[in-house]
Amino acid sequence: MVEMLEKIKNLRKKYGLTQKELADRAGVSQSLIAKIEAGTLDPTYTNAQKIFSALEEMREKKEVKAKEVMHKKVDFAEKDEAVKEIIKLMKKKGISQLPVLDKGKVCGMISEKVILKSVMADPERIVHLKVEEIMEDTPPIVSLKTGLTTLLNLMQEYSVILVADKGEIKGIISKSDLLGKI
Repeated sequence: MVEMLEKIKNLRKKYGLTQKELADRAGVSQSLIAKIEAGTLDPTYTNAQKIFSALEEMREKKEVKAKEVMHKKVDFAEKDEAVKEIIKLMKKKGISQLPVLDKGKVCGMISEKVILKSVMADPERIVHLKVEEIMEDTPPIVSLKTGLTTLLNLMQEYSVILVADKGEIKGIISKSDLLGKI
């Protein structure tokens, strides 16, 4: 608990708050914040919870959002397109993966990795292969307001994240996009 209490001052300063502003947001007195930061008082569990909740709200407000990180131009593959055409598009655009559409809705992902895997299994088959035959599952789709912490957690499992607003894809985020914002 002592380690957590020591973080209050650092977080308060990080978010540009005075002791009074933090106290007002948390619903406690400014003198309580001052005493906690000075290490002369241990707050009740309830007061500590109020303070940390206020700091968490500030983190969420200050956090970079998906709309600030995403690439707005998203190229797509259609599920019935020939894989050889997708390879040409990937080369031309310098991209390694594309969301796949079926009647305007995202239904999967096609990537260099999955294409190479298919080619290795049967090199002659690539000429007749359709995207839907080898595509992977749809990546996560998040809102424009999704915070950096959530995006980073998702990137541990997925290579890209799609960003949507009211069901319409507005952007795409890759690992390199996130690394540029850290």
